[in-house]
Amino acid sequence: MADWQKRFSLEGKRALVTGATKGIGFETCKVLADAGADIAAVGRDKAGLADVAAAVTSVGRRCIAIAADMATVDGPVTAAKEALAAFGTIDILVNNAGIALIDPLLDAKVADWDMTMAVNLRAPFLLAREIVPGMIARKRGKIVNVSSQAGVVGLEAHGAYCASKGGLNMLTKVMTVEWARHNIQINSVCPTVILTPMGEKVWGEPSKGDPMLAKIPANRFGKPVEVADMILYLSSSASDLVCGQDMLIDGGYTAI
Repeated sequence: MADWQKRFSLEGKRALVTGATKGIGFETCKVLADAGADIAAVGRDKAGLADVAAAVTSVGRRCIAIAADMATVDGPVTAAKEALAAFGTIDILVNNAGIALIDPLLDAKVADWDMTMAVNLRAPFLLAREIVPGMIARKRGKIVNVSSQAGVVGLEAHGAYCASKGGLNMLTKVMTVEWARHNIQINSVCPTVILTPMGEKVWGEPSKGDPMLAKIPANRFGKPVEVADMILYLSSSASDLVCGQDMLIDGGYTAI
């Protein structure tokens, strides 16, 4: 194996990925497994968990499927404990599960706001709180928080979503301040519109998608594998000096 391949290899590593049954999470499980990692795949859809387990095992890696709801307090904690019980250690935590409940601020429902904060912001904190003590003990680890360009710039009718993702970016920085001294690298990835089922739901109609597309210099939306490849980089030793960053994958949206 060439030196550059060794730097990107995840051979012998174990990764926990939330929101693993579709979109970015599903693709991330496949990409990390292809790089050598065993996967603890977390999601609510049991059929989807079976699909991701099949994809991971097809490349010779082990997959533990964990059914858990990130909207609850118990869900993230239980998922972390199950993953640790199965693997003993978790080297890579990918906080990918997320929801987007879209409404103008004056129409936003309190229940939708609370649900968004629970899934997008509270769950990553709860998972990290369970996983990080083991990383500290081993003096190594990687955390990748899947955020959004909406955590960096405001989007109309995305009040709760933007607030949750902006909070996740700041949580990434606080994690860095507290845990980087233990050789744990924590970063967020901030994609533009990615053509996942959630992306299609929010931006699929031309009346919504075309104005957003017009703001992206690359003139296209993203693909899940493009985010998964960034997550691979941030999960590998190639990124050991990258810490506390919001890695924008936005086709130039924020350059304007």
